[in-house]
Amino acid sequence: MSKQTIEFRTEVKQLLDLVIHSLYSNREIFLRELISNASDAIDRVRFEGLTRKEVIEGDENWRIKLVVDAKAKTLTISDNGIGMNRDKVIEDIGTIARSGTKKFLEQLKEAGIKENPELIGQFGVGFYSVFMVADKVTLISRLAGEPKTSAVRWESSGDGTFSLEEAEKETRGTDITLHLKEDAADFLNEYTLRTIVKKFSDFIEHPVVMDVEKEKGKIEEETLNSRKAIWLRPKHEIKEEEYGEFYKHVGRDFTDPLQTIHFSAEGASEFKALLFIPSKAPFSLFETDQKIGIHLYVKRVFIMDDCKKLLPEYLRFVKGVVDSSDLPLNVSRELLQENKEMERIKKGLVNKILATLKELKEKDFKKYLSFHNEFGRVLKEGLHFDHENKDKLLELVLYHSTATEPDLPITLEQYVSRMREGQTEIYYIIGEEMEDVKRSAYLEKFRSKGYEVIFMCDPIDEWVVQAVHEYKGKKLKPVNKGEIDIDEKADKKERKEQEEQLKGLVDFLKGKLPEVKDVRLSSRLTESAVCLVGDDQAMGAHMEKLFKALKQNVPENKPILEINGGHPFIRNMEKLYEKDANHPRLAEYAALLYDQALILDGHRLKDPTGFAARINRLLEAESQGLA
Repeated sequence: MSKQTIEFRTEVKQLLDLVIHSLYSNREIFLRELISNASDAIDRVRFEGLTRKEVIEGDENWRIKLVVDAKAKTLTISDNGIGMNRDKVIEDIGTIARSGTKKFLEQLKEAGIKENPELIGQFGVGFYSVFMVADKVTLISRLAGEPKTSAVRWESSGDGTFSLEEAEKETRGTDITLHLKEDAADFLNEYTLRTIVKKFSDFIEHPVVMDVEKEKGKIEEETLNSRKAIWLRPKHEIKEEEYGEFYKHVGRDFTDPLQTIHFSAEGASEFKALLFIPSKAPFSLFETDQKIGIHLYVKRVFIMDDCKKLLPEYLRFVKGVVDSSDLPLNVSRELLQENKEMERIKKGLVNKILATLKELKEKDFKKYLSFHNEFGRVLKEGLHFDHENKDKLLELVLYHSTATEPDLPITLEQYVSRMREGQTEIYYIIGEEMEDVKRSAYLEKFRSKGYEVIFMCDPIDEWVVQAVHEYKGKKLKPVNKGEIDIDEKADKKERKEQEEQLKGLVDFLKGKLPEVKDVRLSSRLTESAVCLVGDDQAMGAHMEKLFKALKQNVPENKPILEINGGHPFIRNMEKLYEKDANHPRLAEYAALLYDQALILDGHRLKDPTGFAARINRLLEAESQGLA
């Protein structure tokens, strides 16, 4: 056969320009594509060799070899796979976007053969990525089972045509030689090639080899990829040290993982996963550009190291690898297509991670507590966003309360199990510091009556609790909002009597304090004189401060001032009011009560100078009485 020049079968110039200049974002991808194609070719010949021994020809030393010729500025990728004849080259290389691999799989499917090798190529365009780095490509291939004189040489400069001619090749398989462009000389560098193979093809089953100079003048063939896809090995064969070493590699950490999750999913969605929960939270955990630490592989071929579609944001602390057998990618294999398969994998991963955490909590609470101390705040984000798994997450979050020991927080389930008889609500209080919350005036009546109150002191808690209205039929109730009904009959009777007795003073305070929506007797206080409470739907003081710090508009929502009818100061103020409703000191008392309530609620005083002046006047009057 004489040399022929043939045009590509498709509208080549436009399509080649798309592949070379637009389809791939990273030039080094070409090597991944060629190694993947070579791996496919080896898998195909191995598969055919099961029924046709002659195609193997006694050569089962499967390998993919990189050959660098620095003088000629060429890089050759060779394999001893299935190879191609003239018709195959025209069909699979001469027709863009027509993949021989895909057609081969379709033929197997039509024949009803289920045990087929897992091949990578689907689109038939990966080969053309070579023109990003090469201005000419020469391919010599010999189909398995055919004589050496039946080989074919294909050559193209990516300009819309290719040439074909007969060639000789001693062994089956394919040699692809890239005549590199001037600006692609770095791909002749040993370190560059090692790095690319390590990044994209480290876990390809077949060895990727290259001749390297070990000593001056001494050349040895070296395998560049580890080939040890640890996630594909049975769990019982893997030592903890191996898991730890692999975690440090993919997680970029120096410590051992807290927990390892190694499993395979079968059925509608098939994939293998090796995930790790770190021991310590990284400093970047709450940064906006925090990466999801999941490396995605498709049939051992690396696709990306920050696959955000595989896990929700609230599980961003999980590190590891997911390897799918049949995950649809876009044509360049750099981006994932939106499809149900991706959602099924994500659902499977989330379910497994949450189930593992639940098991850890039940079997090794000390270890789980260590996890929760590091990642509990992140996990809580899921309560706001992941409605499907909210119930599972509610089983995992931990809180301290008025009844817990310092190092022994409880679950919501534990809280509910020890609720008082007749209690219908889960009581909680939000604050910034645990010690401050413990001393809060809002807890006085709850403590005296033996009601447990949960402390929510994570910055995220007030935002999260907006999405969690109840747990196991028990509504969540903040102790500083709305009406509280924990009084017994005797308490209610006493309060009604106080309301009648203090009605005049209450009306006076309403008139003197336009900053509040209402003034009423408190069902919360037993020791303090006053407190501020909000409506059930009002924004809490903690959230209000956060919004103001972010320069966000905060809707005006006047609080309610509650007074303790049994407090000596309130009693004395009531006596003064009954004696002289116009006494000038009553107005100062009213202002002081409001300022005191603001401080107890965690607000800043609007007029600290005025507050200090009122205190000084009262101290002066008191000191004169002592003189």
